[in-house]
Amino acid sequence: MKFKINSARRIAAVCVILFFFVFFAFDLVKIQIVDGAEYDAASSAVSERTAPIAAARGEIVDCNGKPLVYNDQGYSIIFDAAYFPTEQAERNNIILSLIKLFESNSLEWIDNLPLVFDAAGSIAYKEDSDSEIKEMKSPDLLKLNDYATAQNCFDALIERYELQAYSAQDARKIASVRYEMERTFFRIGTPYTFALSVPDEIVSKIKENSGFYKGVDVSVVPVRKYTDGTLAPHILGRTGAIDAEEYKEKKDEGYKITDYIGKSGIELAMESYLKGTDGEATVYTDGSGNRTTEVTTPPVQGNTVVLTIDSGLQKVAQNALEAALLDYAGTKGNMVDNAGAVIVINCRDGSILASATYPSFDISTYSENAEALNEAPGSPLWNRALLSTYATGSTMKPSVAIAALEEGIIDESTRIRCTGSYVYLNQHFKCEQAHETSLVNVVQAIDESCNTFFYEVGRMLGIEKMNEYRTLLGLGSKTGCELGEAAGVLDSPEYRASINQKWLPGYTVQSAIGQAGNLFTPIQLANYCATIANGGTRYKTHFVKSIKSYDYSQTIVEKGAEVVSQTGISQKTLDIVKRGMLEVGTTGYCARYFKNLPVQVAAKTGTSQEIRKLGGVSVKINNGFLIAFAPYDNPEIAIAAVGEGMTSGVFVAPVVAEIVDYYFGQSDEMEKYQPENTLIP
Repeated sequence: MKFKINSARRIAAVCVILFFFVFFAFDLVKIQIVDGAEYDAASSAVSERTAPIAAARGEIVDCNGKPLVYNDQGYSIIFDAAYFPTEQAERNNIILSLIKLFESNSLEWIDNLPLVFDAAGSIAYKEDSDSEIKEMKSPDLLKLNDYATAQNCFDALIERYELQAYSAQDARKIASVRYEMERTFFRIGTPYTFALSVPDEIVSKIKENSGFYKGVDVSVVPVRKYTDGTLAPHILGRTGAIDAEEYKEKKDEGYKITDYIGKSGIELAMESYLKGTDGEATVYTDGSGNRTTEVTTPPVQGNTVVLTIDSGLQKVAQNALEAALLDYAGTKGNMVDNAGAVIVINCRDGSILASATYPSFDISTYSENAEALNEAPGSPLWNRALLSTYATGSTMKPSVAIAALEEGIIDESTRIRCTGSYVYLNQHFKCEQAHETSLVNVVQAIDESCNTFFYEVGRMLGIEKMNEYRTLLGLGSKTGCELGEAAGVLDSPEYRASINQKWLPGYTVQSAIGQAGNLFTPIQLANYCATIANGGTRYKTHFVKSIKSYDYSQTIVEKGAEVVSQTGISQKTLDIVKRGMLEVGTTGYCARYFKNLPVQVAAKTGTSQEIRKLGGVSVKINNGFLIAFAPYDNPEIAIAAVGEGMTSGVFVAPVVAEIVDYYFGQSDEMEKYQPENTLIP
């Protein structure tokens, strides 16, 4: 009996052993043969991680499809947290070595630390960096009190990053990088960008010394480029690194602290369309440290913004404005820095065809020259066409004529005697013009710019009626374009009360000739002129024609004419006023500039006085203005030009003449400025 039991046990044990042998044999076959390739790959891929792929911004093109802002490829130097040393001293040595390499080749790296050394060699806060300083002191970073000094911040950085062994200058440089790494959440999956647009030779040096530059890598990224950085820089605008406030506002929209964002112009206004969608890659690293990358989510380039700007016309406008200002300064002298603006609007839909400001700048070199541009005479970064407000002088007389004709105070045959002097409430006002006859009607008054006629008409109308029609014509309010613009000032008793001033009776007659406290922008003047020219329809102005997908397969936005107001001004009234403006362009002040143009130009000049501080002394200067439209019989374009310091708007007439000549295809320069290629069918 005992023998049988032992035998059964032996058989059971053998079966168990055989079962395990069979199980392991089967498992071995499965691992080595059935799933061999999969396990082989798994054994060699010891790690994997995801990395973002930056998407290119959308391009900006002119109305003909000519690229104005486009993308190129460039090299960036990045730190990869998966391989960058974690030990403080090693990090600092690598960073300082990179800085020295860049300095020796006169190259810049990203330095956003709001601390600098002053002339005495002491650490100080960087000027105009209040938000950056506040962020640096915040609980998320240095955890310092609001009243902490620049030296307090610097000491905290030295302690935080163990920089005691370095000179103050080197410590500040290293700290600028270490601080930015921390501020932008440097970690695995979020690389830090040390420098942008790095030349090939520097890339080669870093790669050759990869053993020392651990975790320092080269990334191919899209780089913003300009076909001509001097063309419409105030309109195109620029991009820059997202700041703390922008990041807080935009992070829920998918923005990262390392992103670049539109800062001004179209780049800012169309940010939501221009920004692309970042992609994602998976990086595999094997046991030998070899890396392979697989694009798992391709990036999508931003949309293309098609502007209403004609790049050829824009170039003509810029060149003509500069030439007129410099010519005036050379022949007449100018008490102020040469400055001015010109803007061209399509009368039929409010689209802006050209917008030029002088002095200007090259946006492609803005980052290198920002400090100098901020301090340059004439404020070249300031967009005068949209933001400067002026007392616009006699260019206001057509609006007063319209009001008087519509209200029945005068008609075409009404004549007012001008003796060169006008008396109102014991105040004496002058008319500077010498008229062919002392009795002046409304057409002559516009042509010869008779102050007396408009003093009297303004008195009869009153300020409320004058302003009612100016409001209809868009004066004193924004025109509605996509970019930032000033509203200006429509002077009135109510406005004066809002600034604690009293409205004096004499202001009414002064307002009638474009003086008093009225302040309007060049873009308002152009749109006002366009409204008169087109029969009384005021359009919303716009710089954007359409928005296309990056491959032009879809139209995201198509902009057309948008009516703000049908003024209801009668065609008879407009025809009378336009006839007076035609006289200015054909027989009056501007005739010698317009006589050889292919179409008739109607215009109105203006001059106003301004008190400006020059060298600490208040000085009275003149500014010259001109509004115009063409062709007279079928208006297509309206133009407004201003020359600061000019004694008459006549001196900007050559600017209008060149624009009209080019636009209607008669200029010898036309072929020179035509777009070289188009992208839009």
